[in-house]
Amino acid sequence: MAKKQFKAESKRLLEMMINSIYTHKEVFLRELVSNASDAIDKIYYKALTDDALSFDKDSYFIKVIPDNETRTLKIIDTGIGMTKEDLKTNLGTIAKSGSLAFKKETELKDGYDIIGQFGVGFYAAFMVADVVTVISKALGSDEAYKWESNGAEGYTIEPAEKESVGTEIILKIKENTEDENYDEFLEEYRLKSIIKKYSDFIRYPIKMDVSNSRPKEGSENEFEDFVEEQTINSMVPIWKKNKSELTDEDYANFYTEKRYGFDKPIKHIHISVDGSIRYNAILYIPEKTPFDFYSKEFEKCLELYSNGVLIMDKCADLLPDHFSFVKGMVDSEDLSLNISREMLQHDRQLKLISKNINKKIKSELQSLIKNDREKYEEFYKSFGRQLKYGVYSEFGANKEVLQDLIMFYSSTEKKLVTLDEYVERMPENQKYIYYASGESIERIDKLPQAEFVSENGYEILYFTEDIDEFAIKMLMTYKEKEFKSISSGDLGIEGEENKEESDSVEKENKEIFDYMKNILAGKVKDVRVSKRLKSHPVCLATEGEISIEMEKILAAMPDNQNIKADKVLEINKNHEVFQSLKDAFETDKGKLDLYTKLLYNQALLIEGLPIQDPVEFTNDICKIMV
Repeated sequence: MAKKQFKAESKRLLEMMINSIYTHKEVFLRELVSNASDAIDKIYYKALTDDALSFDKDSYFIKVIPDNETRTLKIIDTGIGMTKEDLKTNLGTIAKSGSLAFKKETELKDGYDIIGQFGVGFYAAFMVADVVTVISKALGSDEAYKWESNGAEGYTIEPAEKESVGTEIILKIKENTEDENYDEFLEEYRLKSIIKKYSDFIRYPIKMDVSNSRPKEGSENEFEDFVEEQTINSMVPIWKKNKSELTDEDYANFYTEKRYGFDKPIKHIHISVDGSIRYNAILYIPEKTPFDFYSKEFEKCLELYSNGVLIMDKCADLLPDHFSFVKGMVDSEDLSLNISREMLQHDRQLKLISKNINKKIKSELQSLIKNDREKYEEFYKSFGRQLKYGVYSEFGANKEVLQDLIMFYSSTEKKLVTLDEYVERMPENQKYIYYASGESIERIDKLPQAEFVSENGYEILYFTEDIDEFAIKMLMTYKEKEFKSISSGDLGIEGEENKEESDSVEKENKEIFDYMKNILAGKVKDVRVSKRLKSHPVCLATEGEISIEMEKILAAMPDNQNIKADKVLEINKNHEVFQSLKDAFETDKGKLDLYTKLLYNQALLIEGLPIQDPVEFTNDICKIMV
């Protein structure tokens, strides 16, 4: 029998397809099962227009049969089958898709869609097989034919015996090599796992003969092995069911079955869109962060399906980084797939789906804030940092999206509040949104700078995470209100009388402050009278964009560039210490040197900054005790 050559391209093209197009060899089974499903769909479409045909879905199936002895793997379907000409046209021409042509001919939908878009999927079989044999009998034909090929050298077609309509594909699995274990494609468990992974939602049953054991009849301790035919796939995807049919338990079970996480999701989002682009999605907002969430190893993990067939385990293009905690899947019939059916071209459909689901995620999170605050706060403890990082990253490109989702601890409410809630409570005369940065709520509570703002009746937001102040610097304003650190130079709440009095005291004691500034040269930008201190003797204020907390965070980074905040030492004019400074200036400059260094080191400790010379500091304390 003469061997026919492939019509399209050359041996090199087929070798390139086999070796380069597919990332994982296991996808060959996905491709062959998808083709089998297409073949059954074609009978369904024919039945819609041919009264002589009836379509009983229960009569159609796909069967996978491994045989270790002959080293073969069979994929059998009860689909429409192929004539001799079909075999020559569809399998003899690389990149010829019979499914795509059929779909274009029959513009019928009614819930069934042809999966196959590219004819090259069949040739994935050569990644794992030395020889591929196809025996097929077409619907309405009395004859069957066998197509066989060992790769790019060509193929043969000859008459064959087959009783029933459909197609049987027989793969002669390759022998193992040092690098590849082909035995796995004959193992029952491995085949089941591949089917569950990629083809679980194919609408027809995928059957296998599965080995099991059971107690031997008449014996308590003995077991016997038996084989039974099982349906491996689930068939009906949960996302194509009506929402009214599903319970919270159904969604929770799907979350567990898909191994999206070991926690219980806080919320599920079921989306069904049938517009210019059709897609379904089930998304989950988890309760707890995965162990590697804040590491480089973590990958965004929305699964992407095309018409029920898994295309990508982790589609990074569907989620922005700030929503990377979302788990789940998206299924669309309208995606433009590339030749391997496993990667996506960057097309309009994908961008549109991404845009829509991200809007939905935001609206669901806002709904949680409004309707189930306790759940949102639980979620926020796990993923709030990611939202705030999203405000800061990409030069603030997403700040408008995220600003209503971030929360901070409130000095007056003693709990987490949103920026909107803060602004709603602001007195009419309040110019700024006040915040304080520190390592903990307890430490911020004790900051000298907080006393003055609180006594004026203003709420303070507490920033306790390293990203907080960087995010707010990027946000700049919220509802036209600027953010103001309680450590910044001008708080905008100092009364005219207090200002005039402070300015007067500063002028009168300019020589003292200049002397202290000279002692602390290189450590502070200025020494001045404080307009904010009430009961505390001293504090550090800052000028410029870099705060003390930001200095600490930048100093802890691996590429520490020694960036420092512009610090100002503020002295409380109404504290007894100020009188001691004045007396020392008049009578004992050495004592003023000592007091100045002590006050500066005190201020550093209050801010949680390290003292440059702890030994000198302890000696200075001893000097004033003697």
